[in-house]
Formats: sequence, C-alpha cells, structure tokens
Amino acid sequence: MAFCTSLFVAEYFRGTKLASIVGTLVDLLAGIPSIIYGLWGFYILCPLVVEAGLSPQGFGVFTSALILAIMIVPYATSLSNTTIAMVPNDLKEAAYALGATRLEVIRTVILPNARSGMTASYILAFGRAIGETLAVTMLIGNENAIPHGLFSTGNTMASVIANQFGEASGLQLSALIELALLLFVITTIINAIGKYIIKKIG
Repeated sequence: MAFCTSLFVAEYFRGTKLASIVGTLVDLLAGIPSIIYGLWGFYILCPLVVEAGLSPQGFGVFTSALILAIMIVPYATSLSNTTIAMVPNDLKEAAYALGATRLEVIRTVILPNARSGMTASYILAFGRAIGETLAVTMLIGNENAIPHGLFSTGNTMASVIANQFGEASGLQLSALIELALLLFVITTIINAIGKYIIKKIG
C-alpha cells in the first residue's frame, strides 16, 4: 500500500490538487503520535472487532497488528514520496522522449534510482513497528501467554516492559532490563540487515 500510494502521489498525479491533498494527509498521518492511534484503536477499532464477532473484547494480536499497519503505512509512504521526487526529471523526460510508457518509466527509471531510498523507508517503518509500545500496550490484551491465534491476547517485549517496569524490583527488574537489551539487539540486527540490503541494491 505504501509503494502504490507513493507512486500515485509522487509520479502518476504529481503536481495535481488530488496529489497535494493525498500527500498532505499522508504527512499528517505519519506525524500523529502513537498514543493517538492507540486511543483511536481503543474506542473505534476494538468495538468494530467485537461487532464483527472476531473477539469478545476486541483486544488481541489482530487489533494491535492492524493499528501498527495503519501507523507505519503513512510513515513509509511519506519517506518514499521524498525518494521518488528526488529522481532527476531529465532521466524521466529522456525516457518519455524515446517513446517509453508511464509504466516503463516507472520500471526502468524511477525504481532503479529510488529503490535504495524506498527500501530504507520500509525498513525504518518496520523498525518503528517492532519498537512501538503505547499503541500495542493499549490493544494487545497484555496477557503473559503465547497467543493461540490471530485474535488471541498476548504481549510484546515492549508492552511487557511498559507494563511492569514501574513496579519491578530485584530479579524481575533484571529480567526486564535483559528483555530491553534483547529488543535492542533485535532492532540492531534488523538495521544491519537493512543497511546490507540497501548497499546491495543501491
């Protein structure tokens, strides 16, 4: 969705009023704090999940994953828009002058020049989703158990730390610090993999 939206805004309808409106909305959504998304999910999304009969209380892995997707798509789209807009117009105009179609220009000019930046935007969005705390804590159910399905409640490393750190002491505090260290290591590995991929395709 982020890929298609960025092509829509930055290439297909670039310079039009529609693209300006969509781009402004995307940037606005990308800048909204996560607590706002969490509150929206709590009061709007959870009742919808209950009404659909997917979960008795509306909380769970599905609800938190859905709110994360809604959060990171505008973020990735906004960064991708900037990357696509940085592709030199001379290259695109030269391709059009040779008779290339819009699809051919996207495939042979825009994507080869913008893929490194677009890949970086998706990796950054993925890293934001992994470390997200407030929205997930409000919607995942906070049950210390392995989820048995998509609509079961559970916990993430970030939500466990957020819920228990204030009252932790002794061995529990040490375990939470170790959990934070593990989350840091996972994030570092993802960033390293992202840099490797960007270097390979850049």
